[in-house]
Amino acid sequence: MTAQLILIAGPYQSGTDGDPAAMAANLRRLEEAAWPVFERGHVPMIGEWVALPVLASMGADGPTDPRAQDVLYPTAERLLEHCDAVLRLPGASAGADNDVAIARRRGIPVYTSVDEIPPAA
Repeated sequence: MTAQLILIAGPYQSGTDGDPAAMAANLRRLEEAAWPVFERGHVPMIGEWVALPVLASMGADGPTDPRAQDVLYPTAERLLEHCDAVLRLPGASAGADNDVAIARRRGIPVYTSVDEIPPAA
């Protein structure tokens, strides 16, 4: 298997009530999966790595800005046009559930554990 671009999907805003510290903690949890994905020979991707700089460049106040919904979900959807798989981490998340639904419609694998991801050759 060649290296895959794998979207890491899980809670970011969910359950935070807009608390920046809680969202930062959720992002750290997503990022904790990046090394294990990379270690298996793949390229990890997290939608917020793209969406947050886009929000900042448009002058938004962050992910709770009303315009964020015009960026957060569309970013993940656009990324999924290029991703080879999704790693769905545990936790309630409408956005991550949407990522999984898009991946399944597109016929790309959805993993629920890093251990399920085949190593790249």
